Amino acid sequence: MPTFSAHDGTELSYRVVGDGPAVVCLPGGPQAAAYLGELGGLSAHRQLIMLDLRGTGDSAIPQDADYFRCDQLVDDVEALREHLGLDRMDLLAHCAGANLAVQYAARHAERVGRLALITPSVFAVGLTITGADRRETALLRRDEPWFPAAFAALEALLAGQATADTWQAIAPFSYGRWDQAAQAHQAAGEEQTNTQAIAAFGADGAFDPDGTRAALARFAPPVLLLAGELDLAAPPRVLEEYHALFPNAEFTVQAGAGHFPWLDDAKWFAATTAAFLG
Repeated sequence: MPTFSAHDGTELSYRVVGDGPAVVCLPGGPQAAAYLGELGGLSAHRQLIMLDLRGTGDSAIPQDADYFRCDQLVDDVEALREHLGLDRMDLLAHCAGANLAVQYAARHAERVGRLALITPSVFAVGLTITGADRRETALLRRDEPWFPAAFAALEALLAGQATADTWQAIAPFSYGRWDQAAQAHQAAGEEQTNTQAIAAFGADGAFDPDGTRAALARFAPPVLLLAGELDLAAPPRVLEEYHALFPNAEFTVQAGAGHFPWLDDAKWFAATTAAFLG
């Protein structure tokens, strides 16, 4: 895999798949970008530049753990842009990667062509996802055979009574279909995470919601907010509120999709995202 040096000398890796104009893809987690696959076939429309965040995949661990923090990773994205020789770049970010993408957009608006936020985390902009939001979304799955155990685990989590098994128990809520492919994807994702990076990603100072929201209110490039109808990690109601923070954004909900919408209906996801990116 190709690599480049970040400002502090940390060697970072990225994966290149597909053809066409480049779009830089920022994974969630923090974890390696491998779980994104080819984003449901988006690689047939665009060249995907998929960054392994620090300490994940083939990217090195920084000497200073403070450089795992989300606001610090903005400099890694800028270093990647410079390495690629792009004057402006389209950005696509999933889940926690959206926290990084919007901070990059706030700091380097002139370097962004289009911004696609896929089932994004909301910490960077200070929105609140309530327990009621998550329960309402979860109850859409009440007829699924795995629902009773998963919903009991969700209630324990919301009550602050989570155990080591809770996250595994609620995993089916992340997918539109809890089938063999989803279970394999979930297991592979667990292997690609870095617990040290996760712990530091949102540490004190990582987010400045007021400052970020003020910058995004002036952000002129086109933005896509894509929600999964069944995603309790990023419920559509909250993401519709997120999209209103931008002056030039569109909002769409993928029917029957969970937190990884390119797995639930690859054709629809790729077509919709490619149409936005152009």
